[in-house]
Amino acid sequence: MPEISRSKTLHGLAWSLFERIGQQGIQFFISIILARLLMPSEFGLIAMLVLFVSLATALLDSGFGSALIQRQNATRVDESSIFYFNIVVGLVVAGLLSLAAPWIAAFYNMPILVPITRWTSLNLIINSFGMVQMALLTKRVDFKTQMKASLLATACAGGIGIVMAYKGFGVWSLVVQSLAVNTLRTGLLWILYSWRPLLAFSIKSLRNMFPFGSMILLTSMLNTVFINIYLVVIGKIFTPADLGFYSRAQNIQQLPVQQIISTTVGRVIYPVFSALQEDKARLKRGLSKALSTTALINFPLMVGLAIIARPMVLTLLTDKWLACVPYLQLLCVVGLLYPLQIINLNMVKSQGRSDLYFKIEALNKALVVVAIAVTYRWGITAMIYGQMVTAIIAFFLVSHYSGRLLEYSIKEQLQNLWPSLALAGVMGGLIYTLNYIPITNQALLLSLQVISGIVIYAVLCHFFGIASFKEIVEIVKLRLASSSNPG
Repeated sequence: MPEISRSKTLHGLAWSLFERIGQQGIQFFISIILARLLMPSEFGLIAMLVLFVSLATALLDSGFGSALIQRQNATRVDESSIFYFNIVVGLVVAGLLSLAAPWIAAFYNMPILVPITRWTSLNLIINSFGMVQMALLTKRVDFKTQMKASLLATACAGGIGIVMAYKGFGVWSLVVQSLAVNTLRTGLLWILYSWRPLLAFSIKSLRNMFPFGSMILLTSMLNTVFINIYLVVIGKIFTPADLGFYSRAQNIQQLPVQQIISTTVGRVIYPVFSALQEDKARLKRGLSKALSTTALINFPLMVGLAIIARPMVLTLLTDKWLACVPYLQLLCVVGLLYPLQIINLNMVKSQGRSDLYFKIEALNKALVVVAIAVTYRWGITAMIYGQMVTAIIAFFLVSHYSGRLLEYSIKEQLQNLWPSLALAGVMGGLIYTLNYIPITNQALLLSLQVISGIVIYAVLCHFFGIASFKEIVEIVKLRLASSSNPG
C-alpha cells in the first residue's frame, strides 16, 4: 500500500493552507468592496439559491471524487470513466436546475430568480470538466497547483464583479463573478496539470466504486441540505435583507472555520488517513495531532472574531451591515466545534465506512430538524441558539463513533482540546476589556484588539508549553531556514 510521508503531509498541508488563505483572503477583500457597492437584499437573492446549487454540485460529483481518493489502486480507465460521467451528469443536472427555476422563484415569490438560476446553472457544466483533476491533485497531496489556479481565477473574477457592481449591474455582478471564477479555475487546471482522459469508458469501473461513492453522495446531499437549510427557512419566512444580514454573518464566520481550516485540514488528512487506513496506532496519533492543532488555531480565531465583530463590521462593511453583528457573534460559538467534527468524519470515511459516515450525518441532521422546528417562530437569533445546541451534541456524537474505531475516547479528545480552549478564553477576556478604553475610531480599536489578541495568545501558548504550538513554531523556523539557504 502506498504511503504518504510526514514531510509530504506537512508540505501538502502548508500549500493547502496557503491556497485557502490566499483564495479566501482575496475573496474576502473582494466581498468587502462588493458589500459596500451592493445592498444586503442583493446578497440575499444569491443566498436563496445556495441550497439548490449546492445540491446540484453534490449530484455532479456523485461521490466518485472521494472514491477516487480513497481507492489506492485506481487506474487511468477508472479516472477517465469518472471524467466522462461527470460531464454527462453536469449537463443533466444543469438542465434540471434550469427547468426548476420557475418553481424556485415561486417558492420565494421572487421572479428575478428565474434568470439568475438559469445562468448560475452553467457553473455545473463548467465545473464538471475539472473535478477529476481536483480529486487527483488532492490524492497526490498537491495543493501548490490548486493554489495557482484558485488564486488567479479568484482575483480576475473578483475584478470583473467589482467593475460590474460599480457600473450598476447589481445582483448580476455576483452571478457573472461566479461564472468567471469557475471558468478560469477549470481552464487553469487543464493548463497547469498534465492529466488527460483516455478515450475509454468502463461501466465496471463506476460500478466498483459505486458502493463507497453512493454513500458519500447520500451523505454529501444530506449535509448540503442541512448546512444551507437555515438560508432556505430564513429566506422563506423573512425578507431578502434579513437573509442578507444572516448570510453575511455566516460567510464571515465560515471564512476561517469552514473555508480555510476545515477545508484545508479535511482535504489533506483524508488522503493521508486513507493511505494509513490499516495502521490503527498511527491513525490514532494522527487524529489526535489533527484535533489538537486545529483547536490551537480555530479556538482563538472564533473567540477573537466574536469579540471584534462590531468594530470589524463598522470598519470594513459600514453601518448598513451592523444588524449582522449579533448573528456573527453567536455563530462563532457554532464555529468552535465544526472543524473538529470534520476531522473525525474524515477519519471515519478514510476507513471505508461510508455507511457509518452516513449514519452519523443522518443523526446530526435529525437534530437540526428538531432545532429549527422549535426555534423558528422566535426569530433568527433563536434559530442560531438552536444551532449552538446541535453543534455541541453533534461533536459528542461523531467523537463517540470515531473513538470506537480507534479506541480514542471522548474523554481523551477533550483532554487534548481543553488547553487551547482555556487559553483562547483568557485571550478573549483580555482583549474584550479594550472596549472600555475611550476609543472612538473603530479601525484603531479593531487593530489594537487584533494585534493584542495575537500577541497574548502566542505568549500564553509559549508560557504553558502547548505542544502543538511548539511544533508549529519549529516548522516555521525550518521553512524560514530552508528558504534563506536554498543551497
